[in-house]
Amino acid sequence: METIFSGIQPSGVITLGNYVGAIKQFIELQEDYDCYFCVVDQHAITVPQDRLELRKNIKGLAALYVAAGLDPKKATLFIQSEVPAHAQASWMLQCIAYIGELERMTQFKDKSQGKEAVSAGLLTYPPLMAADILLYDTDMVPVGEDQKQHLELTRDLAERFNRKYNDIFTIPEARIPKVGARIMSLQEPTKKMSKSDSNQKAFITLLDTPKQIEKKIKSAVTDSEGIIKFNRDQKPGVSNLLSIYSILGGKSIEELEKEYDGKGYGDFKADLAEVVVKALSPIQERYYQLVDSKELDDILDEGAEKASKKANRMLKKMENAMGLGRKRS
Repeated sequence: METIFSGIQPSGVITLGNYVGAIKQFIELQEDYDCYFCVVDQHAITVPQDRLELRKNIKGLAALYVAAGLDPKKATLFIQSEVPAHAQASWMLQCIAYIGELERMTQFKDKSQGKEAVSAGLLTYPPLMAADILLYDTDMVPVGEDQKQHLELTRDLAERFNRKYNDIFTIPEARIPKVGARIMSLQEPTKKMSKSDSNQKAFITLLDTPKQIEKKIKSAVTDSEGIIKFNRDQKPGVSNLLSIYSILGGKSIEELEKEYDGKGYGDFKADLAEVVVKALSPIQERYYQLVDSKELDDILDEGAEKASKKANRMLKKMENAMGLGRKRS
């Protein structure tokens, strides 16, 4: 069975866009692949974090994954810092990475721009990501556009290690999410929905209340035409709302266009709010059962144990290949 690895940063509550564009697809993958889903808390500290907020976000994210449908019997869910092999393997990969290639990473350039002091961790983020992936003999990594460059570096580091030391790493392939599963901002429908948006009305989180969801959808940007028709270029706002309705309501865009032919945006938005609330309600219910429970702790303990067994085997191969440690008699 092929292996899939995905690392998720605990940087706040997941948006509807994250859920549709990534998590829903990850849940489907657990049926056919050996999946490792990792809460990458060590990646999170490459930028300043509030200690208590980070702890809360780590458990909250893990709980949301399970609430959304991740089955711990089928997939492995764990916290990165609870598997020390990630940091150990990362150091070895840093030692074969070149400063020039790390400085060329677009995310490093963006996040360090205009700052007087930049964390060394921000520069060495990609070798840690490479370690995350390579420790599990990963065949495929689901990635968005923003992480494709990092995955290319992961492949380069794996090939360099294989040539220089020993041919131990599987070279991972990118798995690009299915087309059409991109949810845009409710206020600026030409850009992606993001939880870091300063406008709270621009995104829906998986834990928003029914009232919050209703208000955000009611205030979503549309246009002055009053026609419910899908056209990304000319009607980005309406098209975005139709996409959300179609994915969560299980109806095709064509069906929705017929259903709302002659009706106004008010009726359409009111019905969409109901569809979103109905889709998120069971996830929220399960989340609140899990988030501070022994059940979640047990899932994460078992996940860390299973991940450690697999990661430590690869770590030992890496150490042997590089000549680290003692040769025992």
